[in-house]
Formats: sequence, C-alpha cells, structure tokens
Amino acid sequence: MASDPFNYPNGSSSSFILVGVPTLETFPIYLGILFCSAYIIALVGNGVVLLVIGLDKSLRDPIHCFLGMLAVIDVVMVTSIIPKMLSIFWLNSTEIGYVACFVQMFLVHSATSEESGVLLAMAFDRYIAICHPLRYQRILNHQTIAQIGLAIMVRALLFIVPLAGMVTKLPYCRSLVVPHSYCEHMAVVKLACADPRPIRFYCVSMSSLIVGMDMAFIAVSYGMILKVVLGKKSCWKAFRTCGCHICVMMLYYIPGIVSIYAQQFGSSISVRAQVLLADLYLILPAMLNPIIYSMRTKQIHQAVLKILFSRKVCA
Repeated sequence: MASDPFNYPNGSSSSFILVGVPTLETFPIYLGILFCSAYIIALVGNGVVLLVIGLDKSLRDPIHCFLGMLAVIDVVMVTSIIPKMLSIFWLNSTEIGYVACFVQMFLVHSATSEESGVLLAMAFDRYIAICHPLRYQRILNHQTIAQIGLAIMVRALLFIVPLAGMVTKLPYCRSLVVPHSYCEHMAVVKLACADPRPIRFYCVSMSSLIVGMDMAFIAVSYGMILKVVLGKKSCWKAFRTCGCHICVMMLYYIPGIVSIYAQQFGSSISVRAQVLLADLYLILPAMLNPIIYSMRTKQIHQAVLKILFSRKVCA
C-alpha cells in the first residue's frame, strides 16, 4: 500500500535516502577513496588558482577574472556533492533532509549553468584578444566583465528557480529512496506521485537551449580564431591553446549532454551507468580545469613559481 502523499512546503518534514552508486554498494571504501582523491585534487587545484590570482595584482586582466570565476564555480560544484557522497560511502549516512536535498539540487544545477556561461565568456575573450587585439582593453573592461558575470548568474537563476519551484511543489508518495549519489532532479522527480512530464519537458528544453546556444557560440568563436591565425607564425601556438580548451569543453559538454538525455530517454542504459556519468560530468571538469586552463597559462604558472620560490627564500 502506497504511503500518504506529502508536500513538505505545506508543513511536514522528512528525508530522502541516497543510494550512492547502484549495484556498487559493496565497494564503499574504494568508491570513497576515488571520489575523495578527486575532491582533494579539485580543491587544491582551484584553490591554488584563486590564491595566485588574489595575491598577484598583475593577474587582473579579463581572462584571469574568468579563470577565477571558473575556479569558484568548480569548488562550489564539487563541495555540494562529494562530502555527502563520502558520508554515504564511509559512514553509511544515506539520509538527506528535504531542504538539504533541494539546496543541493539548486547548487548543482545553477553551478553547471554558470560554468557553461563562463566557458562561453572565455571563448569570447580569446576571440577578442586574437581577432581584435587593439580593441581588447576597450571592449573587455572591468565594467564589461562585471556585467558578463552578472548575466551568467541571472541566466542560471532564470533556469533553476522555476525548476526548483516545480520540484518542491510536487507531492511525494512513493519510496523515498533516490537511486543516485546526490539529489539529481530527475531521480527525485521520479519519486513523486504526480505526472513528471512537465518538469521533464522543461529540463530537456532549457538544458538543450542553454548548452546548444553556448556550444554554438563557442564553436563560432574558435572557428573565427583559427581562420585569423592560419598561415601566421602564431598559428601553432593558437592551435595548441584552442585545442586544449576544446578538449576540456568536450569533456564537460559531452558527458553533460549524454547525462541529460540518458536520464530522460535512456531506458536501456543502466542506472549505474547514468549515475557514474552524472558524477563524471560534475567532478572531472573541476579536476581538469585548473590544469588545462590555469596551470598552462604562462602568467599563472610564473606566479605560482614566484610564490613558491619566495616562500623558500623566507624559510
């Protein structure tokens, strides 16, 4: 017999149960070590980027501002899911409160939208720097950067606030066991005793719109960059830079697109594969972004070496 439907915004309270990674519950220690290692790498890498940008006043140009934004978003993204995942794997603390679940959902989905926006802003920055170098400082001044950052946040809120409103208003009358490692919106919505199709349609359409638009503009930006540098002495350097950026973007967008559509239409894809893909989508970019975008940036690399060398001298 199904339990009575509940709708917590109307006053009652309860919790969801997170499974972790379905069918891999017998390997909690190894999964915990894997995700803990990823978390440490992401925190250290992004922390170093933020520290260096904060300490070195010469790193105040637009690209480093965008790298700082990216680092903050990555820290928020992994911190919103991995600590709870570790408590599931190591402490068997599978329960997550109703409010905490939807706060986690809000942070995850707003961060993914913001990350896509920052990647687009970085592609635009490279386009202006290479194709219109004489106008670079005039176009990308501090006011423009602030406006871009604000636009990225507003776009994310316009996407996630309606989604959060729809999800929290659903009555839940089925099992409260979420077959996921975090409160992924569709995994939670499937527990509702109301029709989830409006939310499913909203998620697919808005995610496709945001990701599709961003990928299209990024592709156009890098295409115009390559068109400008072909045949010039800086061609190989531009190819290396653009190639690294495009690889990281593919690692971000491809798992994201597959994860979105697998959740909606991938009935033939195992739940375990869907969960691991969703985890990969959130964690892998946070690990790789500091290495590919920041540590390969000459100014940040030199600033890190300068800070380390100055500390050795002081010691």
